[in-house]
Amino acid sequence: MIKYTLFALMSLLAATGQAQNISGSWSGLLNAGMAKLHLVFHLQKDAQGKDICFLDSPDQSVKGIPTQVLYISADSLSIAVPSIGAKYSGKLAGENMHGTFEQMGMKFPLSLKQEDLTYHRPQHPKAPYPYLTEDICFTNRKDGVTLAGTLSYPVGFEKEDKVPVVLMVNGSGPENRDCEIYEHKIFLVIADFLARNGIASLRYDDRAVGASTGENVAENTKVVADDAKAGLESLRKMPSFSKIGILGHSEGATVAFMLGAEKLPDFIVSMAGVGVKGDECLFAQFQKISELSEKPMKLTKEQYVQMALARPSSWLEYFFNYDPKADIQKTACPVFALNGEKDSQVLPELNLTAIEQNLTENGQVKVKLYPELNHLFQKCETGLPTEYISIEQTISTEVLQDIADWIHQLK
Repeated sequence: MIKYTLFALMSLLAATGQAQNISGSWSGLLNAGMAKLHLVFHLQKDAQGKDICFLDSPDQSVKGIPTQVLYISADSLSIAVPSIGAKYSGKLAGENMHGTFEQMGMKFPLSLKQEDLTYHRPQHPKAPYPYLTEDICFTNRKDGVTLAGTLSYPVGFEKEDKVPVVLMVNGSGPENRDCEIYEHKIFLVIADFLARNGIASLRYDDRAVGASTGENVAENTKVVADDAKAGLESLRKMPSFSKIGILGHSEGATVAFMLGAEKLPDFIVSMAGVGVKGDECLFAQFQKISELSEKPMKLTKEQYVQMALARPSSWLEYFFNYDPKADIQKTACPVFALNGEKDSQVLPELNLTAIEQNLTENGQVKVKLYPELNHLFQKCETGLPTEYISIEQTISTEVLQDIADWIHQLK
């Protein structure tokens, strides 16, 4: 997915505190101006019995961040996150923890409640599956990075079969092979549906995630594209596949068009793909989320870019300056471009329209806008990212069927 960031949450070394009696998961909603963010603190002990705390920001798809425990007792705690200059201090009052979240001189009230955070995800398939799966690895030799993934073959697959296959490319930020966002395993659900409908797929952990190697995540979209190119090359060496395409979500769709311009995939499925220059896309996202959150911030695009780059980010700098227009125009393979009408991160009226306009020379294009769907292609109310975690649907069944039907009709 395309990032919307208020807090640049990063990992840091764990530290220990005093003995504690308030272990478990504590969650709350941080109202921080233009955005409301769910934060979850997991209080537990490590193998040596020392107190540690992990922080999740589900709305930003960030999980398991070790924090520094400054103080903890039976009814109070104080936790620091030095990498973002943040701190939370709270005290138990009844069943809730009432406290303050501080960052960069600003203070926000934050109440937490203890709960068992189990989310209902009815579309997640459960093993054993009626199709074959195989764990494989492929290598980006240029960077010396090995990507680990899962190859899913269709139901009834035989080795001599020739079936279409899609390489699935995640959105922005480090994500695992399932494109797991807010407990939704999006690519797992897609791979399962495709396998049950005669289409193979390869999904993989981003570099430095899961079983993939690499000391750091990809520094920009071009590097992500280099990893995806290695995946395509690996699939081309396998004798079982007919057409080999790319299914990319958000930044993954940008990667698909980058490689499409190089004439590498046989087809492209662009899910919530970006069609305009990066700074224009993210500024529109900023405005839309601000508007939907009823916390409008009147900034020019230049002011927004300056604010966003206050903390150096090679990924963001590249994305702001990259214009996908030329790569989209050079893409000659069949393209299915789809978007949710209520997508507040990659606005369809801006991006889907631009993709369609830049594919006018390509005679094999299908474009579809889905009413009531958000950036993850879930049926939603507002389209705000804060809804993702509370929606049980992982992805629209109409979208799944349309993707399978479109791939099968390719000649």
